[in-house]
Parts: sequence; structure tokens; C-alpha cells
Amino acid sequence: MNGPYLLDWLNLVFRWAHLIAGISWIGASFYFVWLDNSLSAPENPDDVRRGMSGELWAVHGGGFYHNQKFLTGPRGEPLTEDLHWFKWEAYSTWFTGMAMLAVIYWAGASTFLIDKSVLDLTPPAAISLSIATLIGGWLGYDLLCRLFSARPVLLWTAVSAFLLALDWALFHVFGGRAAYIHVGSVIGTIMVANVAMVIIPGQRRMLAQIRAGQDPDPRPGRLGKMRSVHNTYLTLPVLFIMISNHYPMTYGGANGWLVLAAISAAGVLVRRFFVLSHKHRYVVGLPVAAVILLAGVAIAIRPHSSAPLRGGSAESTVRFAQVQPILARRCTVCHAAKPTQPGFSTAPAGVFLDTPEHVQANAHRIDEQAVASHAMPLGNVTHMTDAERAALGAWIASGAAI
Repeated sequence: MNGPYLLDWLNLVFRWAHLIAGISWIGASFYFVWLDNSLSAPENPDDVRRGMSGELWAVHGGGFYHNQKFLTGPRGEPLTEDLHWFKWEAYSTWFTGMAMLAVIYWAGASTFLIDKSVLDLTPPAAISLSIATLIGGWLGYDLLCRLFSARPVLLWTAVSAFLLALDWALFHVFGGRAAYIHVGSVIGTIMVANVAMVIIPGQRRMLAQIRAGQDPDPRPGRLGKMRSVHNTYLTLPVLFIMISNHYPMTYGGANGWLVLAAISAAGVLVRRFFVLSHKHRYVVGLPVAAVILLAGVAIAIRPHSSAPLRGGSAESTVRFAQVQPILARRCTVCHAAKPTQPGFSTAPAGVFLDTPEHVQANAHRIDEQAVASHAMPLGNVTHMTDAERAALGAWIASGAAI
């Protein structure tokens, strides 16, 4: 079993596991945000005396459920020993995500992580920067939370500015696709560290105080709630980043970092709409603003028609015989039945460019990903020049005849 083939299988297994774990975490997170916002005040005075702060009756799966919330545990009675801790959903999502990062972007650093036209890095330097980014992202975010925990509006502003600056910086270090993934990895690390470093430890401290018969300090609960709210608004941007590698139009341009910021903002607006709707507040302007924002991005990054080369019409100057050597040097080393580019065992995305018919059938992909943007070749690993991109564009503009 050769190395690239083994990495493909590890990619498949870790991606599948990451998806499963992510669904578990996001499902639990969304459910508890909904539940917290849907509780009503207890109707029974005895429940109030017991310390219940809210309750909800629900029906699902052929049965009826009665949820009760106690902010600091029940009063006058022991807290059950049979507590379920919602943590492994988060931890397993992060572990599988890091495994994918290692298998794809660290093992294939020369192809997937480094873009020498952005910054000429060696694989060890690029991997070190990748790891440092994850650590620094959490430390920076955590510092902001500690500084501004009592001023939520200022905190949100500072965190947004911090993530935007990180987004911009990563686009000046890695290729666009890798920059997107690293923004997502930093956000994912922030989210899971919120669980592991703040939410769970705070709950453990409260539990220890309750078990000792003390009145629990509510501050850990408030801090955990704040971090949990952050997590719910960061979820949709991370989900977009998870699928973004399928859409080079978003990360392939020079302003890909702004595209990511705008799409992430749209995700936050949509999530805000759903959070408010749990309380029966339907602020339709939020999803409308998100749609307008996405439409604006789509218009701003729309591909422009390929133009002929300077010095004549496309029809008279660029023919397939002229672009075929470009494709052979820059594209078919990966996009072939048996790729010769190190690190590839199969053609990426199942796209073949090794025959004239395959090239013609995929002319729109070439135009979108190699001409209109520089998303391909990945990290420009085959060193396609601007003149070669222009030649491909001119051939496509002329009708992509073979």
C-alpha cells in the first residue's frame, strides 16, 4: 500500500469521524441553546422552593418529557450521582479535526499548506506556524474574554476584530484554501477549549461545592454561559469553512479573507435569528441582511469573461495545440488516471484533464479555478504563470475548441 493511497484512506476515515462527532456536538449544543431559551417559570411553588429556575414540557418520539433546570442544584435534597457530562462530543470533534489537519495539511504541506507565491516556506516552518496559530488563537481569545468579561459588547467587538485580523494574516502566510481551514481550526480550537478549560472546570467546581453542602459560587456558571453563547454564534462560520474547499471561488481570489469574513458574518446573523426565535422574537431583518450580504459577495467575486491575449483575437492566436502543453505541465500531473505529482494517488475531485475531450468537458472548471482565480493548481505547486493562465482564458473565451 503506497503512501498517498494510505493518506487518502486516513483522510476518508478521519473526515467521516469528524462529521459524525461534529453532528453530535452541534446537535447537543443547538438543543441546549433552544432549551435554555424555551424554559418557562415553574408553576408549582414547591418547585421554586426546591431551586428550580425553569421548566419545559415536550413531546417527541412517542413520549412526553419534562425538563427542569436548577441553576445551583436542588435545595434540601441530594444531587444525583448519575450526571451526564456533555464534553466528549466536543473533544472527539476536535481530535478528529486535528487528525485531518495532520493528514492533509501537515503530511501534504508542500501541496496543501504552502503557496510560494504567498510566502516561500519550508514544510517544517509552515507546520510550526500552523501549530503556533492554533495555540496563539486560543490564548488571544481567552485573554480578551478575561479582560472584557464584564462588558459583552466590547468583548464581541474585540473578538470579531481579533478573528478578522487573524483571517487577514493567514492569507498572507498560507494559500487561500489552507488559510480558510486554519481560520476554522482556530475557531474550532477556541470552541473546544471553552468547553475543556472554562465550562467543564466551572461545572466541576460548582458540583464540588454542592456535594460539600456549600452554597455554590454562581460566577463559574455565568462565565461558562458566556463562553457557551460564543460557541453557538461561531458554529455556522465553522460549518461553512468545513465545506469551503469545494468552492474555490470563495478563497481563490486576492480578497478571499474578506469573502470569508462576510460569509461568516452572514452565518452569525442567521444564528442570531434562530436564537431569538426560540423566545418567539422573529427579527426577519437578520436573515434578510444575511441574504443581502451573501448576494453582495456573489456579485463582488463573480467571474469575468475570459479575455483574449493582447495582440489579436482569441480565435486567431490561441488554439488547443498551444494550451495543451500548459495543461500537461501544470494540470495533468495531478488530474490524470495515474497522477505523477507527489502526494496524489487519484485525480483531485475526480476531474481528469489528460485527454482533449476531458479538457473540453472541464473548460468551465479551468476558467473558474485557474483563470478567474488562482485556486488551482493547489498552492501553485506546478508554478503556473500569469501568461499561461491568460492563454488558457483566451482559449476558453474563443469557445474551447479542440
